[in-house]
Amino acid sequence: MNPCAIMNPPCGRCNKPVYPTEKINCLDKYWHKGCFSCEVCKMALSMTTYKGFEKKPYCSMHYPKTSFTIVADTPENLRLKQQSMLNSQALYKENFEKNKGKGFSVVADTPEMQRVKKTQDQISHIKYHEDFEKSRIRSDAPPPENRQDYEEQPSNPERFSQPPVGQTCPAAVAPPSGGKRYQAVYCYTAADADEVSLQEGDLILNVEQIDEGWMFGCNQRTGQRGMLPANYVRPV
Repeated sequence: MNPCAIMNPPCGRCNKPVYPTEKINCLDKYWHKGCFSCEVCKMALSMTTYKGFEKKPYCSMHYPKTSFTIVADTPENLRLKQQSMLNSQALYKENFEKNKGKGFSVVADTPEMQRVKKTQDQISHIKYHEDFEKSRIRSDAPPPENRQDYEEQPSNPERFSQPPVGQTCPAAVAPPSGGKRYQAVYCYTAADADEVSLQEGDLILNVEQIDEGWMFGCNQRTGQRGMLPANYVRPV
């Protein structure tokens, strides 16, 4: 064995013997001053400018940056993970029971969800008013082939007339056999004068689909007739 190899350890970069006059002891290795440089850009480093990673020197610019930490699936970590999932499920059920029947679903009320909901409400209101005006014009005039028969028949306000939006509909008049009926599955508080408030279990008569978000009908319990959200009722 070469005695120089024992006295002068190899360089961490070039593996050549490092003599005491040019020796740098760092990162559990010995280096020539010229070999102690960044692993990426080869810029010369010193004891005050280097950054070590896996026993290799780097400059500040090329120092590896870890984006995540790997956590071992130890029995303790698995137990904590399972406990956290159970706590989350219990909290979700508790919040669901608290919010049940308040007129809304348990959905994350983020700013983005609020913006989307507001936009959908505005579009639904505009669409509702347009369709309602068109349907009212169409419903006022009978078809041409039945116009003469319609004029000859005595008028029956209880059968052909409908109360204005927001007013009560006659409780004694039975709904037409062809009218659609829905039942409220959530509570809803009317936000405008042309809307109908709902309680869970209310029966809605003479329902007309306006768009995907809104319907028009009469609440049998209160007699109120107006607009109601479609996702709060189900067909009967």
